[in-house]
Amino acid sequence: MPARGGAQYDAARERSAAVSGASNGASTAARALAFARGGWPVFPCRPGGKEPATRYGFHDATTDPDQIRSWWRREPAANLAIATGSPGPDVLDVDQHGAAGNGFAAFNRLKRAGIVDSASAIVGTPGGGLHAYFTGSDQSSGRLRGQHLDFRARGGYVVAPPSQIDGKRYRVLARQAQAGGLDWAAAVRLLEPDRERGVHVRVGRDVSHLASWVAGLRPDSHNRNDGLFWAACRAVEAGDDTVLSDLAAAARSTGLTEREISRTIESARRTAECRPFERQIGREVTS
Repeated sequence: MPARGGAQYDAARERSAAVSGASNGASTAARALAFARGGWPVFPCRPGGKEPATRYGFHDATTDPDQIRSWWRREPAANLAIATGSPGPDVLDVDQHGAAGNGFAAFNRLKRAGIVDSASAIVGTPGGGLHAYFTGSDQSSGRLRGQHLDFRARGGYVVAPPSQIDGKRYRVLARQAQAGGLDWAAAVRLLEPDRERGVHVRVGRDVSHLASWVAGLRPDSHNRNDGLFWAACRAVEAGDDTVLSDLAAAARSTGLTEREISRTIESARRTAECRPFERQIGREVTS
């Protein structure tokens, strides 16, 4: 554990204070600033939603207090998001899909194996799931669809307390002073061992929310094409081409023409520069 008074200890204390404040009713802007003082880059999402309220989403995440104050002065009701992966946290998202299933059984298996014991905080999500926070790393984000688990690390983000969706808040359920990391490859080996015998894992980011974000672009905005391009790039990066048809439908609702939509999406497919992260498609998970 870092020595008391050291920079690492101070940062951890700020993050702990941010989590505590989120559970005690502090303002969203104050919590954003506290997370930033602890070294976690933050950015705003649309009020009551998960869609980024900035042009480039988590790429705009920052620890700059002036920028953070400016964002929340402009929209005090904005939700708070944290960019995951070092210097931010890694977060295991335990989904609750109702009749379609949930990730609690898989999470409990990881817990019995000691793989998730080092979580610094457990947050209840508005949909009835959990977010488990770990020390950030350079691991890539990943997903085990059959287990209803998402791993948010490099190239991802999570909405954080005290944000709310449909009137339901993200709530801090538990926290501990000492924290460690989560070995995602070890989690994959335990839960889906067949993947270690030649089955490739798609390691990407959850981009299912992008269509609603595009649909929310104002019809009179000059940035509709830019927004569609950005969203399409994220879908291509994540290797989830099925989302592109949803993006096209969302773009039509904003008034973009078929020609504009098709050209923008094809440009996103071709443009290597729109992929700042290594595309993790068909890459075998190894220890």
